[in-house]
Amino acid sequence: MKWLLAVLAVFLTGCVTTAPKKDLSAFQAAAPRSILVVPSVNKTLDVDAPSYLLSTLTVPLAEKGYYVFPVHTIKTVLEQEGFYEGEQIHAQPPESLAKMFGADTILYVTINRWDAQYALFTTVVTVDFDYRIVNKDGAELWATKQQMQYRPDNSNNAGSPLAQLLVAAINAAVTRAAPNYIPLTRQANAQVFILGPSAIPNGPYKPAQ
Repeated sequence: MKWLLAVLAVFLTGCVTTAPKKDLSAFQAAAPRSILVVPSVNKTLDVDAPSYLLSTLTVPLAEKGYYVFPVHTIKTVLEQEGFYEGEQIHAQPPESLAKMFGADTILYVTINRWDAQYALFTTVVTVDFDYRIVNKDGAELWATKQQMQYRPDNSNNAGSPLAQLLVAAINAAVTRAAPNYIPLTRQANAQVFILGPSAIPNGPYKPAQ
């Protein structure tokens, strides 16, 4: 029974790369109250990655105290205006996008990696993003990047070496067949917006601690 549980369980370990602390004086001087999150540029082969990423961005920004325009409504409005791809949207003048929705700032995200690399005894799942917040007049206020990874943790498997190899191979195959990008993406967002050395300042709607 214990061996069966070991086969079925996938333990995740993560690693993170973070940029050094940045100068936030321009952001603080602008003192934005609202953030417009636009669809991302997708440099990967996964066509669903932008939608998954978009669904994870509202919560950490709201927790920092900013009004975040409803992301799916914004996506629908932009599509009605003829902007279906992230590349099209990112190429528009920030002033026009901000004026269209009455936003103080715009968040642009580029997806550099969203993949699962398989080897016989492990699968490494990676997300890699570039983040950028621009003022309504087009001036960049903040930018950073974040990469995070996880792989099945086979270090606690008991039993013979052959059984351990079998468990590792099964864990790797399961992870490759159904990689779960959402927890990694949420961790990346939390790191850049809330926890990391370059986290954005608290917004005006941040509850007092």
